[in-house]
Amino acid sequence: MIGAALGGAARRAGLSAETGESTQRIVWTAMGGWRGIIESVLPSLAFVVLFTIRPEPLLLSLGVSVGVAALFTIIRLAQKSPPSAALGGLVAAAAAAALALWTGRGADNFVPGLITNALYGTVMVVAALVGWSIIGLAVGFLMGEGLAWRADRRKRRAFFWLGLAWGALFLLRLSVQLPLYLTDQVTLLGTLKLVMGLPLFAPMVAVTWLVVRALYRRAEEEPE
Repeated sequence: MIGAALGGAARRAGLSAETGESTQRIVWTAMGGWRGIIESVLPSLAFVVLFTIRPEPLLLSLGVSVGVAALFTIIRLAQKSPPSAALGGLVAAAAAAALALWTGRGADNFVPGLITNALYGTVMVVAALVGWSIIGLAVGFLMGEGLAWRADRRKRRAFFWLGLAWGALFLLRLSVQLPLYLTDQVTLLGTLKLVMGLPLFAPMVAVTWLVVRALYRRAEEEPE
């Protein structure tokens, strides 16, 4: 079930079911700490900087971007630390680079991100509107209550709005970045991708966790 999978993914990412966890720690864990931030940002940053300085040959900026992602993966494997985040970044960077090399357009390096934003945004919004918020499914299984949240009007309403908020975030990214892609403004597109990445993700995680903590702390106190 998707909820169980999402809840399991959250646990593997280090998120806790304890509502007493600090918001700062939850956000920091979700981003992967300094290492996760660097692994997430540096490949794209390397591409944007090199492409801006020297658009041709395209292979140079793409090769450095993929090389940085590959280096992070190798370091994780050598240190025997979980390579999933870095490996995911490497696969994404390699796929995007392959597409850009095939078409010869630097802007196509951002196509996978545009597709991801479109899919995630649409799924989040539709799921919330039909009463099966993705956020609710993930939190329900993370907190060990499965689908019981759907019988609680307060939780159902909160997860509805959180689902819409997350969907709006992905669709906002798409609405800003797609016109830049269509007009081949590679440098600005890459810059805004970085600006609309972790700087928007972190506050959304914080707000989500604050709402979740308030919901479940109140639920714990009500029987008393």
